[in-house]
Amino acid sequence: MAKSIISEGKTTNEAIENGLKQLKASKKMVNIKILENEEKRSFFSILSPRVVKVELTLKEENPEKEVKLKKEIVLSQEEQDFAAENIIKFMEELKNRLPEDTKYNIEKTEKYIIVKLNSKELGFLIGYRGETLYAMQSILSAVAGKGIQNKVRVLLDIEGYKAKREKTLEDLAEKVAKTVIKTKKPVKLEPMQAYERKIIHSKLQQNSKVETNSVGEEPYRRIIVSLKNN
Repeated sequence: MAKSIISEGKTTNEAIENGLKQLKASKKMVNIKILENEEKRSFFSILSPRVVKVELTLKEENPEKEVKLKKEIVLSQEEQDFAAENIIKFMEELKNRLPEDTKYNIEKTEKYIIVKLNSKELGFLIGYRGETLYAMQSILSAVAGKGIQNKVRVLLDIEGYKAKREKTLEDLAEKVAKTVIKTKKPVKLEPMQAYERKIIHSKLQQNSKVETNSVGEEPYRRIIVSLKNN
């Protein structure tokens, strides 16, 4: 059953604001019903203190809007082997256009295929903040899934970029959290990949003073770090 409270104030707005503070909610999160309006006062109550009563009820989440959990795809050993072969064929052809010392490694799992590329001169395949890397990862996923009924997910890493980027993002999260706590003002970060936003969310999840929210549409979706309303 949805939570309801009755709140009072000298005006309708004051009564609503008092109720929102009690519920720790915004106007969008509640249904408002005015029980006693300051304008509807009888002759006999005119000398009494003006009191407005409103009922605030938290809205129930619409089941239709609940995010459905994606069914986890499990690759059979045959599918893993087939996907790996597809990737090997692609990588052998690609190697001819990469630095001579380029090496790659493929790891097969039930959930995804991991591909690691190593060389001292592969920065151009990473791109600005990994944009080229993620584009190539999508291409490899399409290549790996050719001839396979299940969707194959490929995780690509180049020169250990993802581990380095994860450390950079975790450091950024801590720095921004300190800034928000000090200034008491929210900070909006630059647009990031979903994978990178997840790192920021995870890093600050246990922080008792700040919270994170994602806003905007892909590919411009970004994180806002703000103080918690305790």
